[in-house]
Amino acid sequence: MIRGLLEGENVKLTAIDDADIPIIEEWFNDIRFLRHYDMVPAIPKNLKQVAEMIKYYNDSQEKYIFAVRTKDNNRIIGVAGFDEIIWSNGVSTVFIGIGNNEFTGKGFGTEAMRLLLDYGFNELNFYRIQLNVIAYNERAIKLYEKLGFIREGTLREFIFRDGKRYDMYVYGLLRHEWGGINERK
Repeated sequence: MIRGLLEGENVKLTAIDDADIPIIEEWFNDIRFLRHYDMVPAIPKNLKQVAEMIKYYNDSQEKYIFAVRTKDNNRIIGVAGFDEIIWSNGVSTVFIGIGNNEFTGKGFGTEAMRLLLDYGFNELNFYRIQLNVIAYNERAIKLYEKLGFIREGTLREFIFRDGKRYDMYVYGLLRHEWGGINERK
């Protein structure tokens, strides 16, 4: 029997629909979200720019983006995916952002990351999944470490925010270190 992919107990990962783009635009105009989501300056994006970003992912073979949705009502609450895929090496960088504040800190991101890692290792056949995270994003660091990611390095004083410099951490997870979708709950 073939098991289900990209669907957990409370969330599922799906394609991003045109109707989702205005909601994602709201997140990309939320400076708090942007400052935790990415290392580049928090520059708000308009509807056209968000649509172009989604199209860029959809047209690429080296990156994938998914909508993170609640399973009960199909509501988009975030985005997640893979960047910088190097197929010949089986390596990718993973990302996630829960844009709807109503769903942060309640396990939805953890479940979405488990689904994404399972998909990456078992469907896309990655050997290594890595990520970057800013030192002040303590909630994300706790999540990544809970999922088994190992801190492999520090880019010292890499990020400049509000007149202060912050380290950026590099984390990695190898296929044989990944305990599977149901472990580490």
